[in-house]
Amino acid sequence: MYVADSRAGTPGAPDAPASAQGAARLRSGRRRAAVAPTVLALGTVSLITDVSSEMVTAVLPLYLVTGLGLSPLGFGLLDGVYNGFSALVRLAGGHLADRGGGRHKAVAGLGYALSALCKPLLLVAHSLTPIGVILAADRTGKGLRTAPRDALISLSSTPATRGRAFGVHRAMDTAGALLGPLVAFWILRVTVDGYDAVFTVSFCVAAVAVLVLVLFVPGGAPARASHAGDGPGPDTGAPHPDEGTHAQTGGSGPDPAPRPTLRAALALLRHRDLRRITVCALLLSLATVSDSFVYLLLQRRLGVPDRWFALLPLGTAAAFLLLAVPLGRLADRIGRWRIFLAGHGALLLAYALLLTSWHGTALPYAVLLLHGGFYAATDGVLMAAASDGVPAHLRSSGLAVVQTGQAVARFACSLAFGAAWTVWGDRTALTASTVALALCAACTLILRPTTKGTAPA
Repeated sequence: MYVADSRAGTPGAPDAPASAQGAARLRSGRRRAAVAPTVLALGTVSLITDVSSEMVTAVLPLYLVTGLGLSPLGFGLLDGVYNGFSALVRLAGGHLADRGGGRHKAVAGLGYALSALCKPLLLVAHSLTPIGVILAADRTGKGLRTAPRDALISLSSTPATRGRAFGVHRAMDTAGALLGPLVAFWILRVTVDGYDAVFTVSFCVAAVAVLVLVLFVPGGAPARASHAGDGPGPDTGAPHPDEGTHAQTGGSGPDPAPRPTLRAALALLRHRDLRRITVCALLLSLATVSDSFVYLLLQRRLGVPDRWFALLPLGTAAAFLLLAVPLGRLADRIGRWRIFLAGHGALLLAYALLLTSWHGTALPYAVLLLHGGFYAATDGVLMAAASDGVPAHLRSSGLAVVQTGQAVARFACSLAFGAAWTVWGDRTALTASTVALALCAACTLILRPTTKGTAPA
C-alpha cells in the first residue's frame, strides 16, 4: 500500500551521507519512494467522482441511440461534445490556477461542483439540443478541474516518482470507473424508471466527492517533494523545472517566479520537447476512437443484450486498474515515451481484433484488456512526461496546453467516426481509424522527444 514517507520531505538533507548508516537510510527511503498525501486525497476524490461519471457514461450510449433514437452521426456529435468540449476551458482553468499561486484546489473544486450540478439536469432533457448543452456544461467542469488536479499531483511528487504518483492516482480513479457501471447496472435491474434513477444517484455521489475535496485536499499548491540525495529521475537530466528561475544575491533567497500569463504558457511550446509531446499527443488522438463507439462495436459484433451493455466498460476499467501503477513505475525506469507509444500499439491490436471475423468468447476479454492497457500506458504517463518540461509556476497551464491538444483532436475524431459510420458503416469507419492510427504512430516515432527532462529556459 502506498503511504507518505514524512521523512522524504525534510529540507536541507546533505548530498552525501556521512556514515554507512546514513547511506542505508537513504537507500531504504528510495525503495519506499512515497506517494504524497495530496495524491492520495485527490485519488479519493477522483474515485468517488468516477463512480458518478461512469454511471452516466455506462448507460448514455444506449440511452441516446436506443432510448432517444439518435443516429450514429448524432451520437458522434454528442460524444464529441462530451469528450472534447473541455478543450475550450482547459487553458482557462490552468491559467486561473497558476495565476492565483494557491488556487489549484479552488479551481478544481469549481470544476467538480459544476459537473455534479449537471447530473440531475439530464432528468429533464429528452432531445439533442438540451442534452448537448448539459454535456457541454459537464465537460466544462472537467476542463476546469483536470489541469489544476494534475498540477497538484505533479508538484507533490519528485521527478523520479511522478510516473508512480500518476499511476496511483489513475488506479484510484479507475477503481471508481470500475464501480460506476456496476452501480448503474444494479439500478437498471431493480428500478422501473432506470435511467432517471441512475442520473439521480449519480448526482448524490458527485456531491460527496466535492465534500471530500473541500475537507481533505490541502489548499494551495504544495511545495515540491524532495528526497535527500535524489538526483534527476530517469526522464530528467537537466536542472529541475520546478526550480523556476532562481538568482542568488549575497546568500539571499530565490527571486519570485514571474507572474503566470497565458502568453507565458503558450510560449512553453517553443521548448522543443514539450512542443513535440503536444504534437504527438494531438496526432495520436485524431485516430483514437471514443470508448463509447468501441463498446457499441463490441455489442454489435457479439449481440450483447441491452441490459448487459453497462457492464462492458468494466473490462476496460479492470485492466486500467491493474496496470496503471506497474506501467507508471516502469515508465519511471525505462522512459515514459516508450510506454506511451506501447500503449497505442495495444490500442491498434484491439482495433485489429474488432476487424477480424473471430467471434470467440475470448474476444471481448482480449479487446477490453488491450483497451484498458492503452489507458494505463498513456493517461498518467503523458502527464508525467509533460511535467518534466514545465516550470512549477506554470505547471497547470503547461499541462493544460497538452490536454487541450488531445481534447480537440478527440472531438474531431468522434465527429469523423460518427459521420463515417453513418455513411459507410461501422466496419469501414473502424478500418479507416486503424489505418490512421498506424500512420500517426509512425509519425510520432519521428517526432518523439529526443532529450530527457530538459527544462525550458
